[in-house]
Amino acid sequence: DERLRQAMGDHLAALQREGLIDAWHDRKIAAGQEWADAIDANLEQADIILLLVSASFLASAYCNDIELKRALERHERGEARVIPVILKPADWTAAPFAKLQALPGNAKPITTFSNRDAAFLEVAKGIRQVAQELAQRVWWYLLFAGILLLIGETALAHRYSKARA
Repeated sequence: DERLRQAMGDHLAALQREGLIDAWHDRKIAAGQEWADAIDANLEQADIILLLVSASFLASAYCNDIELKRALERHERGEARVIPVILKPADWTAAPFAKLQALPGNAKPITTFSNRDAAFLEVAKGIRQVAQELAQRVWWYLLFAGILLLIGETALAHRYSKARA
């Protein structure tokens, strides 16, 4: 799975250079750092959480009992978007994330593509679309918050001028 994660990282590099995403994975945990704390902190900050689905992922108690549970909680509250990326054939149809749209399309495992680069490209395009959508929401939120602030300042100034009169 590590080779597939690295290949995906290569395909997501353009999104990183464009500033659309800032990819993090547990291989970035420094020596001596508490890995559970590092994973938890990054899981809490992530806007997009990729589940790299394989039999190994499904077999990991930590992934399923801790990371997946927290990721889906954040997804359900609208705090993050969880995207299953199907790396290898595995029986994930009864998993708690099975209700989510997976990448690549039709939830076809990347390792079953005759051209894996084409599969990773499809995944990268899907992640780009989600990242742009989330960035657009943030932009509208900031614009809306700015309008509210202006309205609030105007109302405050209006009340202040009435009180002085």
